[in-house]
Amino acid sequence: MARQLDEQIAGRYPVGQRLRVLDVGMGQGTQALRLARAGHQVTGVEQEPKMVAAAREALSGEPEGIRERVRIIEGDGRDTGVHFLPGSFDVVLCHGVLMYVSEPDPLLAGLARMLAPGGLLSLLVRNADALAMRSGLSWDWAGALGAFDSTAYRNRLGLDVRADRLGTLTATLAGIGAPLQAWYGVRVFTDTAPEGVEIPADVESLLAAEERAGRTDPYRAVAALLHLCGVRG
Repeated sequence: MARQLDEQIAGRYPVGQRLRVLDVGMGQGTQALRLARAGHQVTGVEQEPKMVAAAREALSGEPEGIRERVRIIEGDGRDTGVHFLPGSFDVVLCHGVLMYVSEPDPLLAGLARMLAPGGLLSLLVRNADALAMRSGLSWDWAGALGAFDSTAYRNRLGLDVRADRLGTLTATLAGIGAPLQAWYGVRVFTDTAPEGVEIPADVESLLAAEERAGRTDPYRAVAALLHLCGVRG
């Protein structure tokens, strides 16, 4: 996904331009730190105290110049309007968040308002059109049958969450003024890998295969996750 995001940023902004990035649901700060290392000014919003602590700990190990480029706010991503003015950011990330939100449209509308004209909105969501894949590949036929017409699933943490359909999100993004410009699949081949599996020696080949599949039909349509990129009009 990082390669996909970098591709979208490179195609939209001049090389070397320092961007204002908002990472909503930043988790432990993986993407925030990566973008700060690239020279961008990053603001992360996270409501889970353990994740905030993990992000702060990771940030503390960075050089001073990078630490100065990252701001962490403990709060709900649905309250961006409380913290920031409309149009304050060039790039807004919302990765792995929508599955925990029962009504995502208000959140998405709020994120779109944070974007400057021409700004990039990057979403990572669970693919509701492929929910049957994991069960089917695990020979759980009852689970697969139940997943075809559902947007609900239980994740690896044991939480009951929801998935999104590409068609629905495409319409939503158009409606909030940040129409879809590109979309990719994420975890096409590796979603069923067991937790803790050893990283293969040819990891670069694995990443290359995933990246190729993530931008190629029909493979991307059955990916476990979808990476959608909308642009503010």
